[in-house]
Order: sequence, then C-alpha cells, then structure tokens
Amino acid sequence: MFRFCRRLFAALLFALIAPSHALAHAPPPSPPGGELVSAVLLQLFDSEAAAQRHCPRDVVVWLNTKTGIYHEKGMRWYGNTKHGAYVCRREADAAGDRDTRNGQ
Repeated sequence: MFRFCRRLFAALLFALIAPSHALAHAPPPSPPGGELVSAVLLQLFDSEAAAQRHCPRDVVVWLNTKTGIYHEKGMRWYGNTKHGAYVCRREADAAGDRDTRNGQ
C-alpha cells in the first residue's frame, strides 16, 4: 500500500511540475497593459495530404508531440513516432518546435 501511495504521489507531483506539450502551444497571456498579443496556434493533422492542403506553400513535417521535435519526409522517424502529427514547418517553428539535430 505504501509503495502504491508513493508512486501515486510522485505521478501527481510530476504532472503538476512538468510542463505539458499542449501548454507549450497555448496562446501567451495578455500583457498587463491590455495589449493584444498574436498567438501561434499549431494545427495538427492525421494525414500528410490534409496538412498539405492547409499549407500548400510550406513543407509538411512530422512532429513528435511529446518532444517538440519534427522530422522531414524521408527521415527515419517521419510518420513513425508513437505520439505525433503532420504539421506545417513554419507553424511548428513559430510554436517553438525544432528540427531534429541528428538527421533522423
């Protein structure tokens, strides 16, 4: 029982402390002066074709939604991560996501 409670407490504490990927893409709060800040909304797509229709002049990439790292077509993890979606590269960059550093 003690082990279960300890694990539950650790999971709850982690959930409160660790920032979630969804919060990373939430619009920023308005500044105290009341000025409006333009927010970057990242649209996620289930298919490459749907993403390409959304951004016809941009490159479609596969975003690992847990890590915030995206992969281009032809790379090892393009469309092959557990948690991910197709997105427009410019929108991903504007939302703070980044390209893979090792070319996979």
